Amino acid sequence: METAGYLPALRRETDAFRGCLLGDLTAPVAHCGSWTLHDLAGHLGAGNQRAVTAVTARHPGNRFPAAPREPAALLPWFDRHAAALFEALDTDPAAPAWTFHPPHTVGFWQRRRCLETLVHRWDAQHALGGVPGAFDPELAADGIAEVFDTFAPRQIAVGRAAVPRRAVLVEATDTGSSWTYGPGAPAAAVTGTAGELLLMLWGRLPAGHQGLAWKGDRDAGCAVLRGPLVA
Repeated sequence: METAGYLPALRRETDAFRGCLLGDLTAPVAHCGSWTLHDLAGHLGAGNQRAVTAVTARHPGNRFPAAPREPAALLPWFDRHAAALFEALDTDPAAPAWTFHPPHTVGFWQRRRCLETLVHRWDAQHALGGVPGAFDPELAADGIAEVFDTFAPRQIAVGRAAVPRRAVLVEATDTGSSWTYGPGAPAAAVTGTAGELLLMLWGRLPAGHQGLAWKGDRDAGCAVLRGPLVA
């Protein structure tokens, strides 16, 4: 995805997430352990603060104040940190920044916060019982790429996952994009829309979801994708 597209997409996804905060903040978030929607907002807001520190101070920061427990105070708190994030990221994407994986640039955070907000917007809409809005296919495809170029290598580097012994091919039917993860010829291939594949890789949809089609040794492919690929 073109770098220039991240900030408009981030604003769009942030606005959609913000709209969910007008709903039931006690709603459980199905794919985030015991979190409620309030907890998810606190997580996203804290991530925004961390990214601001990474860009403006070039270090990851330490602990940040927790989100306010009072429902009436949550939205202003979220808005304040979102505004700080937009200000910090509205600069040259090639400018240096602290990051947990290369490249060590502002562009890393433009991409990361955009894709983080995308998935958590889906989480929030799902938690409120509605049908989550569709993902932009190109943005979702970039999210898949990020899993394989950033998160999976990081999981290996920090010892949370082993280097895969076999390969799996992931193909997005709506963008024509494909990714091979692992060595050698793929033992299996999985196809679906970029949005479905992204949700599967982030544990929001099962590998057997009806929108996904498998070829080859599905068990081997699923074993590779269990990684764990993402934190």
